[in-house]
Amino acid sequence: MLRRAFLNRFPALALVQAPAAPAPRSWTAVRHAEDDWLDDNAAKHRNLFDTYSPEHFSDALLFSGNIFETNLAAYDVAAKDLAVVLVVRHNATPFGYNDAMWAKYGQHFSKRMDWVDPKTHEVPTTNIYTSRFAGLAKNGLHLAVCQRTTRAYVGIIARETGAKADDVYKELTSNLVIPGRVVPAGVITVTRAQEHGYTLVTVA
Repeated sequence: MLRRAFLNRFPALALVQAPAAPAPRSWTAVRHAEDDWLDDNAAKHRNLFDTYSPEHFSDALLFSGNIFETNLAAYDVAAKDLAVVLVVRHNATPFGYNDAMWAKYGQHFSKRMDWVDPKTHEVPTTNIYTSRFAGLAKNGLHLAVCQRTTRAYVGIIARETGAKADDVYKELTSNLVIPGRVVPAGVITVTRAQEHGYTLVTVA
């Protein structure tokens, strides 16, 4: 009888002594004022293209156009209801600068990028994507240019031309190919955008 009583009590005893399972933890990314512009829209869909390779940069522009065109044609979602950000960083960064900067510094850009115009096989003296950028900007494409890489180009240009680094930096950042912004680091913007609800498309 004593043994049976002990066994009958054992499951309840084990249940009482079992350690409680830890409560699931929720996590929310910290917001930073530097990234507030990512929320400066009332878009129904948010998309971000990450570009860092000049060889495939044209694909990023193509896919950005597809976002606008197909959302309208297949979903009746107008361009005004879309947030599309194109990040240019690493070796694609100079595509964020306008024709005047390519005319002046194209040789420096091309050498660092290890890239030439795929059609002429020469160093271009204009941004070969200017017209495509302009068309996408009409739909609301937002440009984000990497500051870290921009400063790397500034250093190269300053050393090779004797210009003042601060002057070159101001010149480049004041001559973006379309209205946009210089972000602290393109790769950081890629991660922050996802925390703000953007769907990432990497084109490399």
